[in-house]
Amino acid sequence: MKIAIIKYNAGNIESVNNALNRLNIRAEITADHNKIRNADKVIFPGVGEASTTMEYLKKHELDKLIISLKQPVLGICLGLQLMCSYSEENDTQCLGIFDEKVIRFVPKSGEEFVTKVPHMGWNAITNLKSKLFSEEIVNQYVYFVHSYFAGLGDHTIATCNYITPFSAALQKDNFYATQFHPEKSGTIGAQILKNFINL
Repeated sequence: MKIAIIKYNAGNIESVNNALNRLNIRAEITADHNKIRNADKVIFPGVGEASTTMEYLKKHELDKLIISLKQPVLGICLGLQLMCSYSEENDTQCLGIFDEKVIRFVPKSGEEFVTKVPHMGWNAITNLKSKLFSEEIVNQYVYFVHSYFAGLGDHTIATCNYITPFSAALQKDNFYATQFHPEKSGTIGAQILKNFINL
């Protein structure tokens, strides 16, 4: 099986590859359009800022490539946000795979020291609605690091509650995405990565 991890100007790509290696799953980190298009599974991870990342994707025509993919694609963290329609982060038009919009966490008045931004740490995911999640994952904790989030919508397949309920994961057709980092989420995250590879 050929697994491609999209190489672009975002962090966290090597940690995803390392997590797959721990599962004895071999992937190739590449920006080659043909290799990505011909892969059996594609992973679109990322940590970074939305607008500069979208500019990079457009410059290298990776935006058009990602939208055109027919095999299972997994976006992670920034990958999820860029797959949405729009991000408040520097007023960014994104890939538009998902209809959901990405907005910034705003702590409720008087709770700024209790609910800090960025949301960083372990939270439970609920309302799971996808083959990405097997039974042992229900109500389990996964690791988040983000200041922006996708609201709940038609494509929400997992929910988390931090300040407000938000989409912990999204799915539309062959496109899957998690706001949390499965590669940093221990055995639960490893199981989610395996479930994606086995789709």
